[in-house]
Amino acid sequence: MTSTDSQKKSPKQKTYDAGSITVLQGLQAVRERPGMYVGDTGVNGLHQLIYEVVDNCIDEAMAGHCRTIDVILHDDKSISIEDDGRGIPVGRHEGESKRQGREVSAVEVVMTILHAGGKFDKSTYKVSGGLHGVGISCVNALSKKLVVQVYKEGKIHEIEFSRGPAVKPLTVAGETHKRGTKVTFWPDEEVMKALDVDYETCAKRLRELAFLNPGVQITLRDERADGHDDAEFCYSGGLASFVSYLNENKAVVFEQPIFFKGTREGDEGPIEAEIAMQWNDGFNESIFSYVNNIATRQGGTHLTGFSTALTRVFNSYIKERGTLKNAKTSVCGDDMREGLTAVISVKVANPQFEGQTKQRLGNSDVSSVVQQIVGEGLTVFLDEHPHIAKAIAEKAMLAAQAREAAKRARELTLRKTALDHGRLPGKLTDCQERNPAKCEICIVEGDSAGGSAKTGRDRKFQAILPIRGKILNVEKARQDKVLKNEQVGNIVAALGCGIGRDSFSLEKLRYHKIIIMTDADVDGSHIRTLLLTFFFRHMPALLEEGHVYIAQPPLFKVTRKKVSSYINSEREMDDYLLELGMSDIELMREGDILSVDQVKDLNCATLEIESFISRIEKKGLPFREYIALKNEQGDLPRFLVTIGNEEKFLFSEDELADCKQQYEEEQRRVHEETLCSIPEEERTEESKEFRVKALPFFEFFDDVIWTSLQERLEKAGCTLEQYAIAQESPLVSMVEDDRKIPLHTLRELIETLRAHGRKGIEIQRYKGLGEMNPDQLWETTMDPERRTMVKVSLEDAAAAEHMFTMLMGDEVPPRRAFIEKHALAVKNLDV
Repeated sequence: MTSTDSQKKSPKQKTYDAGSITVLQGLQAVRERPGMYVGDTGVNGLHQLIYEVVDNCIDEAMAGHCRTIDVILHDDKSISIEDDGRGIPVGRHEGESKRQGREVSAVEVVMTILHAGGKFDKSTYKVSGGLHGVGISCVNALSKKLVVQVYKEGKIHEIEFSRGPAVKPLTVAGETHKRGTKVTFWPDEEVMKALDVDYETCAKRLRELAFLNPGVQITLRDERADGHDDAEFCYSGGLASFVSYLNENKAVVFEQPIFFKGTREGDEGPIEAEIAMQWNDGFNESIFSYVNNIATRQGGTHLTGFSTALTRVFNSYIKERGTLKNAKTSVCGDDMREGLTAVISVKVANPQFEGQTKQRLGNSDVSSVVQQIVGEGLTVFLDEHPHIAKAIAEKAMLAAQAREAAKRARELTLRKTALDHGRLPGKLTDCQERNPAKCEICIVEGDSAGGSAKTGRDRKFQAILPIRGKILNVEKARQDKVLKNEQVGNIVAALGCGIGRDSFSLEKLRYHKIIIMTDADVDGSHIRTLLLTFFFRHMPALLEEGHVYIAQPPLFKVTRKKVSSYINSEREMDDYLLELGMSDIELMREGDILSVDQVKDLNCATLEIESFISRIEKKGLPFREYIALKNEQGDLPRFLVTIGNEEKFLFSEDELADCKQQYEEEQRRVHEETLCSIPEEERTEESKEFRVKALPFFEFFDDVIWTSLQERLEKAGCTLEQYAIAQESPLVSMVEDDRKIPLHTLRELIETLRAHGRKGIEIQRYKGLGEMNPDQLWETTMDPERRTMVKVSLEDAAAAEHMFTMLMGDEVPPRRAFIEKHALAVKNLDV
C-alpha cells in the first residue's frame, strides 16, 4: 500500500468535526462518569451515596433544626435515610418553572439539577459539609428508583424519581405529625457494581458523625436477612468522648481528655475550632481532623496549625520550666506527639477542598485561627495542671531517646544492606519484571506454602517471600525494636520503600501489589492481623494507595466422579450440595411428580424461611414459640419493644407509634419532676433542655421482607408453619429405588436434599496453603485470571485505629468482650 492509499479515509471512519462534540444533559454526566462524583462504582461508591444523604441531615443538625437521623438497610438492597429537620422545600420554584414552562417544585430542582441546593445561601446554612449542590442529585442519578417523602406542615409530600428524572409528580400522600425528610433509594445495578452495604463500615461513619455532633441521635437498622442488631449513636461529650473511645483500649497518661474550643474571625466569616486530646502510653500518633464533619484524611491547614501550636507551646513550657535542662537529646514535634490521640474539628463558612472527595483543607486563614485557639487553650491547661504537663514532657523525652536509638538502628540496617551485594533478603524469590506497576509480591506463611508458591507462580511478575512463624506485634513496640526484628527487616528490605517518617518513600516501592497469603486457620488469621498492623502503623501509605491485598484461597475442594471443583464459601457450598441433591431424585406431592422448577421453588422458599428464622432467633426466641405468638387475626409479632426490664410484642406500625408516644410522654413527665426537684438557682440550661431517648425496639421483619416471603411461599404452595411443624399427611415424598420416603416438613426436605447431595462426593477442606499442590495453588489463588483477592483500604482511619488497638494492644478486657460478643458467629474454629 502506498502512502497516498494509507491516507485515504475508510468509508466507515467518522470525521472529527463539530458534530463529534457531545453535550451531556441533566444528570447524564453523573451516570457516564460516576467515579468523578462518588469515587468509584464499587463498595466505596455505594457507601458514598449513603453519606451524601446523611451529610445533608447533619447539615440540618448543624443549623440547629435536626436532632434524630435514622438509617435503614432494607432487604431489597434499598436504603432509607430520615431526619426530623425542616424538610426540603416543596413549594413552586419560580426560576425553573419559568425556564421549563411547567410547575417545578423546589424538591424536584434539588434532586434533578446539579449545583442546586441551599448551601450557597449562607443565611440558610452558616456552615455545611455539602458545598457544591451535587451530592443528593448524584444519588438520584445513580439510583434506579428514588422516593422522597417530605413531612411538612402536617402533610406527607411524596415524589418519585428513576435514574434522574421524576417519574411521579409531587403529591400529598397523607397527613402526619412528623417533620423532616425521608429519602429511600435503590442503587442502579446498571452503573453500580456493588449493591450490598457493609454494615460495619456504615456504622463506623455514623458513630463518627455522632461524636462530631454532640446530642444528635443517629440510629442504624439492618433489616436484611442476615442483619445486625439495631445500633444507636448519641454522645453528649462530643470530641472528648471521641478521644476516650479511641483510647478506651489503652493505658492513658491522665484520665480526662483535654478539650477546648473557640471562634475567631477568618477571611470569609467566623471560624470555629474544637480540639480534644489525650496522651496514652503507646508509641503511635493518632490525629484525626474534620472540616464541617467531613474527614480530611490528608490533613490540611487546620492540622498544620494544630501541630505548630502544640510544638511551640511545649517548647516554651520546657524552656521556661527547665524540665529537660540535663537532657542530652533535644525534643522535637514528633516526640511530643508520640502516644497522642487527638481530634480536631473546624467549622468554616467557605472551606476550600481538593475536589469533591474533600481530602485536604486549603484555607490559609484556618491555620492561624487553630494556632491561636490551641496555643491559648493548651497554655492555660498546662499552667493549671503542672503534674500532667510534667508527665507529658517526660514521655516526650523518652520518645526523643527512642528516636535516636531507632535512627542508629536504621543507619546500621542501611549500612548492613549496602554491604550486601543482593540488597534483598535471602528468603525472597524475586521476579524477572522490573516495572513495579507490573510486579506483585506474595508474603506466604511458612516454607511449605512458600515452596508450593515458588513452584506454581509465574516467575515473570510474581515474587515470593516466605515468613517463618509470627512477626513482631508492632502495636506494643517502638521503632528501634521493630527494626531489629528479622522478619520485619526482610519485609522492609524486599519492598524497598524504607520505613519510618523520614525514610519511607512510596516511589521506591518495588511491587505495586503486596499479597498476604496465609492459611485459613487461627494461626493464619493471627499472622495476617500482625502484618496488617505492621503496614497500618509503619507504612500506612501502602494501605491508603491500595497496594495491599489479601488472597482468598478456596475453602473446599469437591470431587465427584473424578471431576474436581473448588468452592469459595459456606453459602456456595450449600448451594452446590442442594443442586447435586436435586439432580437425580424425584419428589411427589399428592401423587404428582414435581418438576425441577417446582422443586427449586420449594428450596427457595425454605432458604428464605431459614433467613427469616435466623433473624428471629437472634433475639433468643425459638421459631416454634414465635409462631405460637400469632394474634386472633393471624398476624405474627412485628416488633419487640424493651422498656426497662419489660418486653412487649407489637403487631403493627400503629401500635409502635402509640408506644413511642407513650414512652416520650413518660420521659417528659420524669424530666419535669426532676427539674422541679432542683432549686431554681441550680438549674442549668443543659438541665432544662428535654431530649427524647429513642424507644428500644427490634423489628422482626418489614413489609418488603414479609411480602417477598409470602410470594415465595405462595409460589411453592406451602406455609410458614410447614417449615418445622409436621402435618398428618406428608408435605412431599421422595422417590428413591422404587421406594417412597415421606417428608413432613420443609426443614426435613432441605436436610434430606443436602444429605443426598453429599453422597458420592469427596469434600476436602483446605486449612493450609501447603496442602495444595503447586498447580492447584496457581489455579485457585495465584492466577490473575481466576483468583479472588480482597483489596485492603483505609476508608475509616479512626475505626481502624480503634480496632487494631483493641485486637493487638496491651489491654485484655476489651479483647475478651469482643470475643464474647462475636463467639456465636465463629465457624470452623480450630482448637
